[in-house]
Amino acid sequence: MPFLLPNPFKKIGWILFIPAFLVSLYISIFNINTDNYLVCRVFTLVNDDNIFSKSQAFAFINNSIVDELLLFCLIIGGIFICFSRLKNEDELISKIRHESLVWAVYVNYGIILFLAMFIYGFPFLNVLFYNTFTMIFFFIIRFHYKLYQLKKDTSDEE
Repeated sequence: MPFLLPNPFKKIGWILFIPAFLVSLYISIFNINTDNYLVCRVFTLVNDDNIFSKSQAFAFINNSIVDELLLFCLIIGGIFICFSRLKNEDELISKIRHESLVWAVYVNYGIILFLAMFIYGFPFLNVLFYNTFTMIFFFIIRFHYKLYQLKKDTSDEE
């Protein structure tokens, strides 16, 4: 595949992805409010704190950047993991990568369609938020599981 990143990006991806995933999971499970951590003055294209406040556009606001940092680490780390060349990249690995990507798209959108039928209102915004990185997550799980199966099968044959 011509668009893959060099192999060292995979390690950087794991370094970004795993801590961000664990912190995001911790914040979600224990419902921790991060609004008072890492508050900075940031530029916004559009901001609307709640339905009763006036929205702001093209302005500087004070905002906690915890969720943005976690999202950047999850997405950039996930992309580095997904699309970094393996040390022994060959046609079989490319086929597994391609099939895993297609599988991840099907599973991701299947789950979204299922949840769209049963979750309404503001809770569905959580579904959309998690959807920003679930396809990468599904791909990583499937791709590395298939690599594990391939490695196990070749070691059993020896």
